[in-house]
Amino acid sequence: FFFNDTATTEIYTQAFVGSVRCVQETGINAEYMGIIVLKRKRMPFVKVVKSKAYFKRYEVKYRRRREAKTDYQQRRRLIVQDKYKYASPKYRFVVRKTNAKFICQIVAATIQGDKTICSASSNELKTYGLTAGLTNYAGAYCTGLLCARRLLTNLKMNEMYKGQEQVTGAYFDVLKQATVKDRRPFKAYLDVGLTRTTIGNRVFGALKGACDGGLCIPHSKNIFPGYKKEEKKEIFDVEKHRQHIFGLHVQEYMDLLKGENAEKYGRQFSVWLKCIKDNKVDSLEDLYKKVHAAIRANPVRPKKEKKTEKQTYVDEAKCVIKTKKGNYRRDIKLTNAQRKAKVQEKITGVLKQIEAMKTAPAQAHNFISYLNTAKKKKKKKKYS
Repeated sequence: FFFNDTATTEIYTQAFVGSVRCVQETGINAEYMGIIVLKRKRMPFVKVVKSKAYFKRYEVKYRRRREAKTDYQQRRRLIVQDKYKYASPKYRFVVRKTNAKFICQIVAATIQGDKTICSASSNELKTYGLTAGLTNYAGAYCTGLLCARRLLTNLKMNEMYKGQEQVTGAYFDVLKQATVKDRRPFKAYLDVGLTRTTIGNRVFGALKGACDGGLCIPHSKNIFPGYKKEEKKEIFDVEKHRQHIFGLHVQEYMDLLKGENAEKYGRQFSVWLKCIKDNKVDSLEDLYKKVHAAIRANPVRPKKEKKTEKQTYVDEAKCVIKTKKGNYRRDIKLTNAQRKAKVQEKITGVLKQIEAMKTAPAQAHNFISYLNTAKKKKKKKKYS
């Protein structure tokens, strides 16, 4: 017997030697002794945790929870409205990040489903001159600013609540700065989804842009870059937050890389350099200031022109359409009058054939013989 534990090995060895001596002295069947040894090594009692009763009561989770897309505990707290507010919608400022862009939306939950009131994407910043850095902190700020100004423009509240036009990076609350009392500021709650809300996360850049744009979103300053806690003291560096909003931390690395390796600098920041050159500015701070001003000047989404191409039909019924890739059939639903006319046309055609047969008996004979042969072909063969 060999075990990991030396003591256990000795115990089993002594037991085996004793059993062999017992067999030799008493003459007991060795198989019986083998059964005794096996009983010594039997496993202890194990309780069955997931029994049949467990699986009978098992409840499948929601599809989006199984796909790890929705945190329903978070969602329930965001959409539940107070009873005394009746059917007043509760708005959410939804921020989502992909590999290529930021998406900001103002969404209200209804029984039929979520309804999007307004939306903005960082891809739209290309129309305002920003073609690089669409997923960094500064790009997220611009996207949030665009969404806020677009919403207030649609609601005709853009002149009432202009937000913070001079960006300093400090904490801003539109309720404290509001002077117009005709309509209260538009209030929404931040929805980050499954994003980890670490200090300085980029989703908070979109939040800051929306707040500076004039929306009322409850938050605190301890989520922005520049906040830290030292010896039970909270410190919020406003200047560091401002640097992230204007991309100065990127500018600092660009200058450092330019001095160390000019070739790598030109290769890594080629898109940035082209963006700065096209906007005719000298630094990233001037670039973002220009983008902020352009967003505030015209945040409305441009309407797309509908392409009206003339369709070419192959047949007279206008069911087969000719395209560059080929022809495809699109059946058109006929009206009641058109269906009746189609039936009448078929009846008229049959009557004309009958009249023609009366005048030409040879043709009638050929037609009747054709029908007879067709009937014979349709008959099934009998197998013996």
